[in-house]
Amino acid sequence: MMNTAMPATASQPDLFGPMLRAWRRRRGASQLALALQSGVSQRHVSFLESGRARPSREMVVQLSSALDVPLRQRNAMLLAAGFAPVYRESNLAAPELGPVRQAIERMLKQQEPYPAVVIDRLWNLLQANEAANAFIIFLFEGPPPAPPPGKGPNVLRWLLDPKALRSKIANWEEVARYLVSTTYAEILADGGEPKALAFIEEIMAYPDVPASFRKLRFEDRPAPVLTVDYIVGGKSLSVFTTIATLGTPQDVTLQEVRIECFFPADERSDALFKSLAAKG
Repeated sequence: MMNTAMPATASQPDLFGPMLRAWRRRRGASQLALALQSGVSQRHVSFLESGRARPSREMVVQLSSALDVPLRQRNAMLLAAGFAPVYRESNLAAPELGPVRQAIERMLKQQEPYPAVVIDRLWNLLQANEAANAFIIFLFEGPPPAPPPGKGPNVLRWLLDPKALRSKIANWEEVARYLVSTTYAEILADGGEPKALAFIEEIMAYPDVPASFRKLRFEDRPAPVLTVDYIVGGKSLSVFTTIATLGTPQDVTLQEVRIECFFPADERSDALFKSLAAKG
């Protein structure tokens, strides 16, 4: 690929170089390793990081792809290098996302009679199948509470908020620690974007959510999967989930979409899910 790097000038501070260095270190790669992975010379990687050279738009994409930088952060790197963002952040309801939306709807339908939801990177609830809607009403013993002003339903808030589902989760501390720590780790791995970090601070402000929840507790012999064990109206329900993402996304929204499917962890829970579906 033709390299159009130009010398940095004193009038425009270099922002791309520090970002490239930070992402390289975050991925645990040396300059040589990045050079081999991207097909760019080690000398040029060094010049870019130090600000002695500036990248072309193609070079930004080439290096950020080699480092597996999320699309949202690739746009930030492009801006730092003086270029317009390449990757769109579409509304999931946009007409051009029709085929993807149809695929997601098929996945949700196929999951019946078990719940499935669509969430974004910060656990905001975007879509749910009929079984999930019935499950939510069952857990709350009625419609869920209205979200805070200006915000939509959020699954992690529901699980951590003492006014929502916390009291109905028998193994709440174990579940909360796991979800907070893995969410925090993912946010850091994705570059620690301010909006995402603000979300972590928000949920950490709930009562009895200590700072130690940011780190996962080591267990000598962990269970194969962590279940969420509910007790609702005298009925016990134990579930685990799988999370699917879209392959080869080229849109920020699509890269951050998660399809979470719920499954019963025992026969009693299986029967309860089927009874909820039959009532619907």
